[in-house]
Amino acid sequence: MKITRKMISNILFWGFLLFLFTPYGASIKAKLIQGVTYVKAMIFSTSANKIEEREKITSLNLSLKGISNASDINLKEAKGKVIFINYWATWCPPCRAEMPSIQSLYNDYKDKITFVFITSDEKSKVDKYYTENNFNLPTYNVLSNPAAQISTRSLPTTFVIDKKGNLAVKETGASNWNSSGVRKMLDNLIKE
Repeated sequence: MKITRKMISNILFWGFLLFLFTPYGASIKAKLIQGVTYVKAMIFSTSANKIEEREKITSLNLSLKGISNASDINLKEAKGKVIFINYWATWCPPCRAEMPSIQSLYNDYKDKITFVFITSDEKSKVDKYYTENNFNLPTYNVLSNPAAQISTRSLPTTFVIDKKGNLAVKETGASNWNSSGVRKMLDNLIKE
């Protein structure tokens, strides 16, 4: 049987599709999305809503079970602080793409704002993912229903709540959370 250029092309095409749509391609997809995320960050900047345009969160009463690097808490304990909430999953390529930037942000701001990483993944999956990637983010499973303003079914989704309990930022999709624009925004929210 003679191997033709078309046969090679078809094999490469189907191999590429299988690779991208199976667990073997997850890290490659994350790297591709990470590249797109950094380009997006250069073009668009995440910024907080103006104070007068922020929606009041109806309730910060949200019970959370600490599963990695965290103890059980209720979000209302963070009232009066800036709160960074990120919904994510270990299997989600866009989530994986933004995690290195979030870890860098967390390293510098963990004493200034409250970070809450919410997942439906089991503790063992999260711990394995964190160990493989040298992450140490405070991660929780939800025990009660969040207020509508901070509830989502899209991953990743990030909310930033100001000190008065208002929604300052809602960002769906992967972002570069370690940009100078995000840091400036957080510094301003901390000063408010």
